Amino acid sequence: MAQKFRKICVLTSGGDAPGMNAAVRAVVRAANARGVEVMASVGGYRGMIHDELIPMTNRDVSNKIQLSGTFIYSDRCLEFKEEAGMQKAIATLKKHEIDGVIAIGGDGTFRGATDLSMRGIPTIGIPGTIDNDITASDNTIGFNTAMQSVVYDVDKLHDTCESHARCNVVEVMGRGAGDITLNTAIATGAVACVIPECPFDEDACIEKIIRLRREGKRGFIIIVSEAFPTLGQELTKKINDTTKELAEKEGNDRLWVETKFCRMAHIVRGGTPTLSDRVLATKMGVRAVEELLAGNSDLVVVERAGEITTCGIGWSQVLDRKYKGTLKPGMTDKYSAEELAEMDKFIEAKKAEFAATYAMFNELAN
Repeated sequence: MAQKFRKICVLTSGGDAPGMNAAVRAVVRAANARGVEVMASVGGYRGMIHDELIPMTNRDVSNKIQLSGTFIYSDRCLEFKEEAGMQKAIATLKKHEIDGVIAIGGDGTFRGATDLSMRGIPTIGIPGTIDNDITASDNTIGFNTAMQSVVYDVDKLHDTCESHARCNVVEVMGRGAGDITLNTAIATGAVACVIPECPFDEDACIEKIIRLRREGKRGFIIIVSEAFPTLGQELTKKINDTTKELAEKEGNDRLWVETKFCRMAHIVRGGTPTLSDRVLATKMGVRAVEELLAGNSDLVVVERAGEITTCGIGWSQVLDRKYKGTLKPGMTDKYSAEELAEMDKFIEAKKAEFAATYAMFNELAN
């Protein structure tokens, strides 16, 4: 028989993402509708450790769905990674008679959720990260808004590049994932993009820019993933210097492609969440409440092929490590050969889809 839930806790942890507030709102209202009280841990897991839990009612989440960031705040809490910190958090939860936790965030947040589950606190995770780097989910909360923010600003850069016959190399966030980079490169008509998932030929890129300049193209945009922290600036200098040298050699100053660098950085994390992120966050928040109240734990809510479903947090993390090539010894020991084969099949399909999108981009990037 499923545990009777009277009170649950919701938190946002790690990097903020537009739509987190919509997810918190959905959790609070879905729980209240089912007769369950909700408290919020202020500042993520840190709030649990320092007993900073506050009650959340329907009124407390009114007029929050359109706000970016997270109104219950976030943090990366190193103390929670230690057993002593976790025990402090659990003591706080018991003090407030919390029956379960819903944790909104990324991979680090889910590790914390698993730690709570293993210690007897039922916990469900919701993927809130602009990077879209939770392999088990097609989309994460904040990803769509982050892309819209990039497109909005890069369109402005496109205007000035066209006016002055220049190139802008733009670095965007995404940590080790190229999802934001590739999709915004397509949407902004970029001439090239640099992502960790696919090889990039720097010399071929410059040769293409020179060819296109000879054909009369004026403005150029290149989108670079922050996974390469110095490449954007280095590429900017190389394009600028190579084309300037060519222009001087041929006595044709029109061949010089003056090139500038732009790092969008944390601007990408802000902005009013899009309709897509608000709806995704709402669906995921409600599903998380349903799973918790049904007696389930150690799950992450994901979107696959447009459907909201769940998978084990541990399964999600191993899948993630396999996809990114960061598996550690022993991580796969608890999974059968069939389960590992299923993961491999999932990863192959995802990589093939990504590669096909990248190939399409390159075909059109002229």
